[in-house]
Amino acid sequence: MKYYHNARCAKSRQGLAHLQEKGLEPEIVLYMKEPLSPMELEDLLDALEMDARDLIRDKEAIWKDEFADKDLDENELILAMIEYPQLMERPILWNGDKAAIGRPTENLESAL
Repeated sequence: MKYYHNARCAKSRQGLAHLQEKGLEPEIVLYMKEPLSPMELEDLLDALEMDARDLIRDKEAIWKDEFADKDLDENELILAMIEYPQLMERPILWNGDKAAIGRPTENLESAL
């Protein structure tokens, strides 16, 4: 079980606290410091049952400044999230073949 965590994000901290209250201690992945590989991000998208575009935080300044006016394909979106990990929605719990974005926190339950 992996938890993609941004310690500066309140929702990410809430999600981790929620899991710990249940007695769970997932492997913490600090994706802002160590971005995912393209293959790992593709596998995560498969577990989330999402396209890359659905995982993008389009309110981020970097998205608006660099990407919003471009027609990017799936691979280009994945590379954008690797280069700028703040574009990736958070937090994410990945548990085997299931994954969930913890917004709201209760959504994490679907990956347990």
